[in-house]
Amino acid sequence: MKKPSPRMMREQEHAWEPFGPAMVTKLKASLDGNGKIADWSFDVWSNTHSMRPGGAGSMLAAQHMAQPFALPEPKPLPLPEGGGDRNAIPIYRFPNAKVVHHLIPAMPLRISAMRALGAYHNVFSIESFMDELAAAAGADPVEFRLKHLDDARGREVIQKAAQAFGWQKGQKASPDRGYGFAFARYKNLAAYCAIASEVEMNRQTGRPRLVRAVAAVDSGQVVNPDGLVNQIEGAILQSMSWTLYESVTFDDSRITSTDWQTYPILRFDAVPERVEVHIIIRPGLPFLGSGETGQDPAAASIANAIANATGKRLRDLPLTRKRIKDAIDA
Repeated sequence: MKKPSPRMMREQEHAWEPFGPAMVTKLKASLDGNGKIADWSFDVWSNTHSMRPGGAGSMLAAQHMAQPFALPEPKPLPLPEGGGDRNAIPIYRFPNAKVVHHLIPAMPLRISAMRALGAYHNVFSIESFMDELAAAAGADPVEFRLKHLDDARGREVIQKAAQAFGWQKGQKASPDRGYGFAFARYKNLAAYCAIASEVEMNRQTGRPRLVRAVAAVDSGQVVNPDGLVNQIEGAILQSMSWTLYESVTFDDSRITSTDWQTYPILRFDAVPERVEVHIIIRPGLPFLGSGETGQDPAAASIANAIANATGKRLRDLPLTRKRIKDAIDA
């Protein structure tokens, strides 16, 4: 009789699986007399974001043999796709821009590729900062983005998402609600996606609730529109979970987030009331990858909506209830 193969319990899997690498970004910019960005500086510190495929040393079991295989040397992934620097170069037009990727070879935890790699944090950083700069310029966030974007298809995606959402210059949300907007072209060469969000804030607890999200996407010619809509809907919900809840915790010896209490994720009672996806049809144009195009602007859109609702800018992910409450009370 064949013996059953051993299986990991959830607690074991959470303690031994690889995780997305930590990231830190530092941004600086200046505005000219016309309220446009004159100088832009972006630094990102992170790992390669991918240790697969690789040799035997990439396998966990091989690392724990009596004579272990050595880990492969982490190497940066080449642009334009990149790894830790994926989407670090903004698609916007700036007269002076400097972008630097600082590769950190050693991470405290075992790492590999999380969806979107470095694009998730880089777009969150860029699009959050674009909102801050728009506020400094006294400009509407959507108009401010369009003011710095020459790409015609990108502009149409932004305009479509704003129009479908009902975005209006100078708009004010009802009390304890906020609006946010963000845009990116995944890898700067794949699908375009813009997302407008509305959040509701409980100022007593710090808990945010994503009420609705409206997305526009340009993925070139579309073979399966329903599949593309599903992809963007799923991206928004997955990114919402990352952005508001998910964080690995650890001490000097082990992973401490080993269940759904210590590693919370999005639950059914927090799912938005409405998620809309509008496709810009491009018959005859090349297909563009859309598998991870929604996660990145979704994060920044939610963050910008929280900032709009609370008047507080949070820059550390995830945007947990405690962090939001502490910011409100500060």
